[in-house]
Amino acid sequence: MELQWPLIVFTTLVAWSAGLFGMQALMAALGVGKRAQVPAWICSAVLLAVGGIAVFFHLEHWERIFNGFGHLTSGITQELIAIVVLAAVAVAYLVFLRKSDDGASVPKWLAWLSVALSVALVAVMAHSYTMAARPAWDSVLWILYVLGNACVLGPATFQLIMAAVGAGDRPAERAADVGALAGRTTLVGAAANAAAAIAFAIFLQLSAGSFADVGYYFDPTHPTKAMADAAATVASQAPLLWAGAVAVGALAPVAAAFMGKRSGNWRLWAPVAIVAALAGAVCMRAAFYNLGLSVFMFY
Repeated sequence: MELQWPLIVFTTLVAWSAGLFGMQALMAALGVGKRAQVPAWICSAVLLAVGGIAVFFHLEHWERIFNGFGHLTSGITQELIAIVVLAAVAVAYLVFLRKSDDGASVPKWLAWLSVALSVALVAVMAHSYTMAARPAWDSVLWILYVLGNACVLGPATFQLIMAAVGAGDRPAERAADVGALAGRTTLVGAAANAAAAIAFAIFLQLSAGSFADVGYYFDPTHPTKAMADAAATVASQAPLLWAGAVAVGALAPVAAAFMGKRSGNWRLWAPVAIVAALAGAVCMRAAFYNLGLSVFMFY
């Protein structure tokens, strides 16, 4: 299958947006990083908007995307519902932020609801790609991988925002916020992303045996076109999987998060984690689409 760049951008940015919103909501529930709340909300909203716009370019006639919204079992309908629900909660979140005495607090029930909906949005978005007709896509590990993207991109971005604006009103608060709870959350998120990336890379590497043997050497609908070779196709993705998605996209963010937590210099290490995670996410999605072949391997 050809690389679907609009969907690569969409899934990456939505995971990033949900991860950032979920991280800021978690920190709000725990009373950490109040100064970063409004900038993080704005950044999350921009990422969600850009990702939403990108998905329209997947269709030659983008206006026909609305034809699928009447079917609740449609993946695109479920994605729309999840995005609209999260957007509504995000608006309420901003209203509570602005109305709070310090301009940076929300009720804990709303913060935890925001965390849950952020997770739900990423899971629903990733689930819409799982289908038995494409064996390399048909795994819960793909869902966990996209959640892992959110777990590293969101916390690392929130750390960068906190480092830029200051996490608290006093230096002691700033040190406690950036160096302790939020730093541990970023490191845990990076580790979760690494575990999910390695597991999904192994699944993709072993997916060659999932395709059906149809007993043809040539495509029966195109007699001069040889059948796709599952083993060769899967093997050719090894550099993207292991050098790009795992080494750069999974292990490098863990190292950056560890160094950021250890040194407290998130101005340096948070961008490293973000750039590496984004590069790995693109590499994994490129391999994902390259292996998005029919179970019968006709094309």
